Amino acid sequence: MPAENATAVRYPVPLRPGDRIGVTAPSSGVPDRLWPRVEVTRAFLEGEGFDVEIGECMHTPSQVSAPKEQRAAELMRMLTDPDIRAVVPPWGGETGIDLLGLLDFEAIADAEPTWCVGYSDTSTWLTPLTLRTGIATIHGQNFMDTLYRTPVGVAHWLDVAGSAVGAEIRQQSPGRWRSTGFDDWAADPGAAEYHLDQPGTWTRINPGAGGEPVALQGRLVAGCVETVSFLAGGAYGDVSGFADACAPEGIIHVLDVAEWAAYDICRALHAMRLHGWFDRSNGILVSRTTAPSAGDLSQHDAVVEALGELGVPIIADVECGHVAPHFALVNGALTTVRFSTAEQSIAQTLA
Repeated sequence: MPAENATAVRYPVPLRPGDRIGVTAPSSGVPDRLWPRVEVTRAFLEGEGFDVEIGECMHTPSQVSAPKEQRAAELMRMLTDPDIRAVVPPWGGETGIDLLGLLDFEAIADAEPTWCVGYSDTSTWLTPLTLRTGIATIHGQNFMDTLYRTPVGVAHWLDVAGSAVGAEIRQQSPGRWRSTGFDDWAADPGAAEYHLDQPGTWTRINPGAGGEPVALQGRLVAGCVETVSFLAGGAYGDVSGFADACAPEGIIHVLDVAEWAAYDICRALHAMRLHGWFDRSNGILVSRTTAPSAGDLSQHDAVVEALGELGVPIIADVECGHVAPHFALVNGALTTVRFSTAEQSIAQTLA
């Protein structure tokens, strides 16, 4: 099905000091012991001149922040309120898929576009929002990541959301990553340094890949494999329909691998391929991950096993997932990826 009410990608107006940012948890909420992180982040954004609205659906009565009807209603209100210019969940979660059928994508498409930001389980509604409405979204740092100072080459979501139509956003691998997982925000709610302790650059993994430079172009579609794999082939994961309506240039796919072992990732990617997720692919970027291997099957092997037959470049260990640092990438934007020993970069034009 073509993207609803959209023939070209639409970009929200640039986020500026004085604008209101809505914070809600469409999936998992924040436990009391981590609530100081919410308050410190709110204070930071207010210090930058933004008005921050913390929603009602933000706590942890269960694995989700509230009943699905309440979460969907709060998200819809924020997405259609012209006074709210960005919606940023605290983080992802587990079962946010339950609110998809309650979201009115036609009403969202008819409203003034709002910047939506996040990754992990946030992909479950954020990626369909772009696919179904043609409105650009940001696969990037969550609200709870907002305090972190991004290293040289990595854009902060505030800067990306502050970009005007026609702007180019260029990011490149800093050549280092964090192996120690997430900070203890209960002990240090103001943590703001990533402490990238390991060297590491991108890796081309598709079969027969030589050492020649790679340049990919297309419109970007990103998502967390553990969540969007369940959408492939259905009304909320129609990548080919989005390509028909908004991306005749083809698609650059971004895959965030969070925690599944290699066998599970391999099965999920096979399913996505069989459901047509990659039919318009010009190339694939896969996140760096600390998820485990399975027997002799590594995470790289799992991707190649499932997607190697596509015949497109596959580049792994990209800063687009759960391992810090995290690029802020615009779903729907015109994108050029360059990979060589001298350059590993992503340039996006909001056009």
